[in-house]
Formats: sequence, structure tokens, C-alpha cells
Amino acid sequence: MAKQKETQKLIANNKKAYHDYFIDESYEAGIALHGTEVKSLRMGKCSIKESFIRIENGEMFVYGMHVSPYEKGNIFNKDPMRVKKLLMHKVEINKLAGKIAEKGFTLVPLQVYFKEGRAKVQIGLARGKKLYDKREDIAKKDARRETEREFKVKNL
Repeated sequence: MAKQKETQKLIANNKKAYHDYFIDESYEAGIALHGTEVKSLRMGKCSIKESFIRIENGEMFVYGMHVSPYEKGNIFNKDPMRVKKLLMHKVEINKLAGKIAEKGFTLVPLQVYFKEGRAKVQIGLARGKKLYDKREDIAKKDARRETEREFKVKNL
């Protein structure tokens, strides 16, 4: 039998998370959604810029994830800012709960995507950056861009 290739369709990306945090580890979790929310996600109408993840009573929830109402959904549409449950194994949730109990760690959603027809969230175990860390990253990015520009000019 031929191995089926993994298909992923990116819906939302959280660039702000990479700017504000050091991402130590990343995990994958499913999302518990209602029908019209899935249709809206398939159209790419999702934002995770201001969202965060909490663990409550052994379950994970994502707050602030905005899934726009589906245009043709009428009465079946749910609240766009509804708290959504994330689906992970208990062992993984307990492991993450132990890690975020340490000082300075938090959970942030990094990406929302479809994998083999199912909506998934990539979760990052993150530590907050200080202002000087952010400045340092911006300076490195600018220096890299400048060298790429010079290299491109020399090769023309």
C-alpha cells in the first residue's frame, strides 16, 4: 500500500506570538467546534492574534480565538468569541499543566490549520520576552535583511 501524504491547509498564523515570546516546545491539539464554525474555518475566517490557552479542571480551553460567523448559517451560528475546548490526551495536558506551573511559562496558540480534514491548533509552550530581547531580534532581522540585499546587488 502506498503511504498517504499528509495534507495541511493553514488557516491562521500567530506572528505576534513569535515576537512576544520565546517558543520552547510546540504541541498539536484538536478543537471542539460546531458545524457552522467548521465551515467558516474552511473559508479562512479565523484570528488568533489576542488568544491564549488555559488549563482548567484537567481540560484545555482557548480564549479569544475569533471564528467569524458563517454567512449562510443564520440561527445555527455560535458566538464568534466563544471559549473553545482543545482536545488532547490527559497525560499531555497534565504534563503541560506541570510545566506552566513553573515561573514564566504560558501556552499560546501558534497556528490553526486543517490536517487530514480535521481542525488542529499548534500550541506553543512559551516564555515571555523582555523589551531588550525584542529589540535584539529586530536588530538581527534587519542585519540579515541588509546582508541579503547586498548579496543580491553584488550578484546582478
